[in-house]
Amino acid sequence: LILPDVISEDIIGLVRAINGAIKISTVIFYGAPGTGKTETAHQVARLLNRDILSVRMEELIDSHLGQTSKNIIDLFDEINHLASQKVVVLFDELDALVLNRINNNDLREMGRVTSTFIKELDAISKDVLVIATTNLIDSFDKALLRRFDAKISFNRYTKADLLDISVSLLQAYIKQVNTSKVDTRLFKKILNNLGSVPYPGEMLQLIKISLAFADESNEYDYLRRLYLELHNNQTPNINELTAQGYTTREIEIITHIPKSSVSRKLRGKKDE
Repeated sequence: LILPDVISEDIIGLVRAINGAIKISTVIFYGAPGTGKTETAHQVARLLNRDILSVRMEELIDSHLGQTSKNIIDLFDEINHLASQKVVVLFDELDALVLNRINNNDLREMGRVTSTFIKELDAISKDVLVIATTNLIDSFDKALLRRFDAKISFNRYTKADLLDISVSLLQAYIKQVNTSKVDTRLFKKILNNLGSVPYPGEMLQLIKISLAFADESNEYDYLRRLYLELHNNQTPNINELTAQGYTTREIEIITHIPKSSVSRKLRGKKDE
């Protein structure tokens, strides 16, 4: 798991606190999609040497009035009667439960569900570590947020962090592909020329897709694939690529147009 130092330090501190004298038993990870919240929860469980139990939200939510609250009560009762309390219970995308009801117009039902969740969370064994994740923390009931001993933001990636993590992901996955070679300079240039660099979750998928569908006869074709994925598969313009600082070799990789043809086109543009 690769995280910015500022987040990694919080996670290490969290693990120490859980194992220490201060009783930390409820944690919420919040931030944009793809920032590593869910994977971090699994890594925390690994570091604590605990099993992780992931709650299936779709099995809790019910369209029948009052049934969702009953399901929550049954769930927490089951958790409190586990043979071992030294587990991690993950509520991934908790907002699906306490915010988005089957009928969003029924605010009373939403309130009942949230109140039930708060009540059951208060009564859960302190040996159980509850980790929740969300993209919508600003929409949470304040009373619910007060129940979490720790709140860790995953919205603290700088562009430099995202570039470094993207390179690390590329280097890790390209080892599995014998027909591709790393070109860190061009890879970073493609990302640097974006308005914003994708978060690791999305970046990982882009890298895997680009490597999977790359032409095996061209060791840098994955970079062309990546460029197209990042630009909605629009055909790249040679003049625009030049203006963005790409060399003729790099333009050849991205466009599949030979360097000699690229040079002629650029000279022809200058002559005009």
